Amino acid sequence: MAQNVYDRPEFFDGYSRLRRSVEGLDGAPEWPVLRAMLPDIAGLRVADLGCGYGWFSRWAAEQGAAQVTAIDVSERMLARAREMGGDGRIDYRRGDLETLALPRGGFDLVYSSLAFHYVEDASRLYGMIADALAPGGRLVFSTEHPVYMGSARPGWIVAEDGRRTWPVDGYFREGERVSDWLSPGVVKHHRTIGTTFSALTGSGFTVERLVEFCPTPEQIARDPGLAEEIERPMFLLVSARR
Repeated sequence: MAQNVYDRPEFFDGYSRLRRSVEGLDGAPEWPVLRAMLPDIAGLRVADLGCGYGWFSRWAAEQGAAQVTAIDVSERMLARAREMGGDGRIDYRRGDLETLALPRGGFDLVYSSLAFHYVEDASRLYGMIADALAPGGRLVFSTEHPVYMGSARPGWIVAEDGRRTWPVDGYFREGERVSDWLSPGVVKHHRTIGTTFSALTGSGFTVERLVEFCPTPEQIARDPGLAEEIERPMFLLVSARR
């Protein structure tokens, strides 16, 4: 089973104060790029894996999705999503992405935001998603960039001249990485970009776009804290077709 840190009270409390938790999709700087990767949602059968507060699920319903299956391992997240209201087309369900099984050919779009790096067996997950998509269906997801996650010493290193660098230790040593983020002992799974690409194509996907997210000058002007994202990529965004 994937580690369920989101049901830890201290983690959930810290997560609830993040900008993307308060403002939703508009509070996620990578959202405009992800949105541009999406097909026309109207009439599609959508799965939202790691749905969290349900921001994307509600957005998809507003765009005219025929149905939305929203899945998360966290009972706290699902409870918050239901409290925030919704649509009769959204079905919130508890599920573990390590073992999840979706109906074959049951979806036209599978979407996931910042959840796949918690999954150890990504090849199994991609294969299951491929089977769940109808021919021509799309997978659009974001994950932590492996350069960002690939540091055994998270945080900036400051040189004598004041220049900051981001350490990347053992980039090609894939596997479990443990860090303290909102709560101690958070387990994520490090994979290189090449491994992710090979796992997707090996599962029958054609990768159409792969973006190493970088904020725009306009975004940095509105939120100067985003300037550090230019120093190292934080998110990897992928669009693939079945």
